[in-house]
Amino acid sequence: MKTHGLHHVTAITGDAQRNLDFYTQVLGLRLVKKTVNFDDPSSYHFYFGDAFGTPGSILTFFVIPGARPGTRGTGEISATAYAIPGGSTGYWVERLKAYGVLTESISTRFGEEVIRLADPEGMIIELIATDKVPAPQGDRSAIPQWAENPVPVEHEIRSFHSVTASIGRVPSTTRLLTDVLGYKLVGEESERTRYTAPGTDGLPGHPFDVLATPGMQRGRQSAGSVHHVALRLKDDAEQQAWLSRLASNGYRTSPVMDRMYFHSIYFRDHSGILFELATNPPGFTHDETVETLGTTLRLPPGLEGARRQIEGMLPPITPFVSEVAPAL
Repeated sequence: MKTHGLHHVTAITGDAQRNLDFYTQVLGLRLVKKTVNFDDPSSYHFYFGDAFGTPGSILTFFVIPGARPGTRGTGEISATAYAIPGGSTGYWVERLKAYGVLTESISTRFGEEVIRLADPEGMIIELIATDKVPAPQGDRSAIPQWAENPVPVEHEIRSFHSVTASIGRVPSTTRLLTDVLGYKLVGEESERTRYTAPGTDGLPGHPFDVLATPGMQRGRQSAGSVHHVALRLKDDAEQQAWLSRLASNGYRTSPVMDRMYFHSIYFRDHSGILFELATNPPGFTHDETVETLGTTLRLPPGLEGARRQIEGMLPPITPFVSEVAPAL
């Protein structure tokens, strides 16, 4: 049994509009789903991804208005990396500078160039130039909103590259990755160890980097923190098999949760990181067409009867407007 790379990463923001502006207008991601936190429908849940809402490109945010900044430390996903095409680092350095986004000097990791930056709430994002970046999926010009993406197609983000976990107790996490989840050790650099899942159906396997940080304090989740990381499963049958496998390895799991666009189970590693195993189907076009992804507030059937009240509680937001982008 093996997992197939990342499905999505979920983080926390305290400012809906600023979050929306940064990820759509600066990074050029598409808002593929605008919904609510199913456990707290008075707050938004945003999903950003590629033009088609492909699993493996989806970064989601729970919006907790006014949330104070989180504290970085061990037991958390400390960096979320996107893949950009090889040769695009110069474009991205200039683009980020034009928006006033501070970046570290370009570094090299496992032979690939890395741009490291922080979003407006301090969450670490990395852009990694790689020749393994997935090819564009279809003609984005056929999607009205997406044709206005300010990032040219030859430089655009097309999927996640990897995630980095800062871990105090490394052995327990490496056992989870290799013995339970089917990842393979592929490299080591200094305190960083890289594992990869095999990938499937032409989608990338996404490296999972473990960074040994035994001297750091425990991280505290809030705005600018990753809440959990979700790995990709093919379908419900595979998920049922994983429930048994995790239980037999001593992990307590949640029941299967219906998230409308995928089905999920959750469990926590001994390091403190919350993992999710999410199915590819039903997908983000379950209730919207590719052309209309992210254009209306979507609610689960059980909340439709309270739509008016929910919409009254949510703060107004202005959707993506490409003209805000400076000319590059």
